Amino acid sequence: MDPTTTPRSASLTALGVARLRAAHQLLDGATKILDDPISLRLLGPDTEARIRAEIARFEAEPSQALRAHVVLRSRFAEDRLALGAARGVSQCVILGAGLDTFAYRQPRWAAGLQIFEIDHAASQAVKRSMLRDAGIEIPANVHFGAVDFEREPLIDALSRSGVSLEQKTFFSWLGVTMYLHEDAIDAVLRTVAQFPPDSEIVFTFRNARNTMSALAERAAELGEPWVSAFEPAALERKLRDVGFRHVEFLDPRHARAHYFAHSSLPAPRLVNTVAAIR
Repeated sequence: MDPTTTPRSASLTALGVARLRAAHQLLDGATKILDDPISLRLLGPDTEARIRAEIARFEAEPSQALRAHVVLRSRFAEDRLALGAARGVSQCVILGAGLDTFAYRQPRWAAGLQIFEIDHAASQAVKRSMLRDAGIEIPANVHFGAVDFEREPLIDALSRSGVSLEQKTFFSWLGVTMYLHEDAIDAVLRTVAQFPPDSEIVFTFRNARNTMSALAERAAELGEPWVSAFEPAALERKLRDVGFRHVEFLDPRHARAHYFAHSSLPAPRLVNTVAAIR
């Protein structure tokens, strides 16, 4: 059965994440951790009114913590991508792209990149419909490809999507690994490790110390349960074993000083984001 055509429901958690990014634009002051006005447009003209109607919920501590996590992971990945572009990365692959908006608000330094959004076909269909309804143009350097991480090799999806295996590439894989079994995660990491030196992946993971969270509970309620978790030290060994030479976790102290110094949102308390360079 072809994983690119098998019917599948679009991700409900992707919609929830987009709403958190949109709420950040409205509720968290002038100094944004992630400047993402496209999220408001993408979600439709009544989005601002709906968020403000639920402001008590969005201002509650659990929602603020979730919002902080969501905007931080995107900002960190985009900062790492900027560094990658400066050292010659020419492709950006967003795995499990969901309703990510980087491609539609890309800065000038990204103009030389080829950007590939790789996700389940159903989720992509929903996103492209939303882009069309919002009048958001798809830039010429943006491409779409379908994949099911649990059912096919990532290398096959990348090849048919036009990703060059010979070019330095940056992979962003946010909010996905916790939904996958470890063998599927390992397969993706081995694939990324086949790309040329200086290629990089930034991804989030469920820290094994986080036994349960509001986000995990909500995902399970939506039928998208978390199934994997890692201790950072074990994850670093895994990354080095498959061929990554430099592994850097986003330390909460660094995040607090670098991203949250002027934000009312709470800084993270656990390590759950990592960057690994070939």
